[in-house]
Amino acid sequence: MSPRRSVALPSGQLVPALGQGTWGWAEHPDSRADEMAALRLGLDLGMTLVDTAEMYADGGSEELVGEAIAGRRDEVFLVDKVLPGNADRQGTLDACRRSLGRLRTDRIDLYLLHWRGRVPLGETVAAFDELVRGGQIRHWGVSNFDTRDLADLAAVAGGGDVATDQILYNLQRRGPEFDLIPHCRQRGLPVMAYSPVEQGRLLEHPALAEVANRHGITPARAALAWVLRSDGMIAIPRAGSPEHVRDNAAALEVQLDEDDFQLLDQAFPPPRTRRALEVL
Repeated sequence: MSPRRSVALPSGQLVPALGQGTWGWAEHPDSRADEMAALRLGLDLGMTLVDTAEMYADGGSEELVGEAIAGRRDEVFLVDKVLPGNADRQGTLDACRRSLGRLRTDRIDLYLLHWRGRVPLGETVAAFDELVRGGQIRHWGVSNFDTRDLADLAAVAGGGDVATDQILYNLQRRGPEFDLIPHCRQRGLPVMAYSPVEQGRLLEHPALAEVANRHGITPARAALAWVLRSDGMIAIPRAGSPEHVRDNAAALEVQLDEDDFQLLDQAFPPPRTRRALEVL
């Protein structure tokens, strides 16, 4: 199934606006079959952007993803991340090679620096460029970069080739709306939102419940629809059951209205000053 809504990367590559996250997966052997089934069902429902990282379960998440997408690799837009401690030039090349092995693939579609560390950005970008030229990755980006970090990246040779910034963004974490998201829009840089329902902690909030009741949907679907309300936004929720996967997929069909937005703005006020980027 093709994605029902797409977002364009700066290169023009279209990717699904709604993907699947795997943070926390592969940590408990008893959950492996359910996680595998959830991921495969998500692919069936068009959520073919799959996000993982070498950090997740010490590579176990990558191994699970590799097994789950076996035979379906060409359907998937695969996102992975290198740890900042591995992000010098040779370390990035080595980390990518290890990730490719765990993923059982010859390429990563989008390779992100997981967060900014001590390695000079120019060194990491040079490694990303080498990987693009070698065909091991198709695009590269960053994660957990604030506005000033993106400005520093833009000043580095090749830094303008960044494809996305993956950040913590949801109703409870609206700080990026003040300057980071507008900065990304101005640059034509998509934002990828992780933890779009705050790991479930939003779901008991009465305002969100009221919006959900108005539309006859779950609070999780309403929260996810809110994140997806804007162009240029990609969300990567995690799901552990078929019911949860289907509920996530259905968020693309939800059209919130002005009354919903006003109620949610009252409950979760947008930022009026700049805030430091939050992370989980």
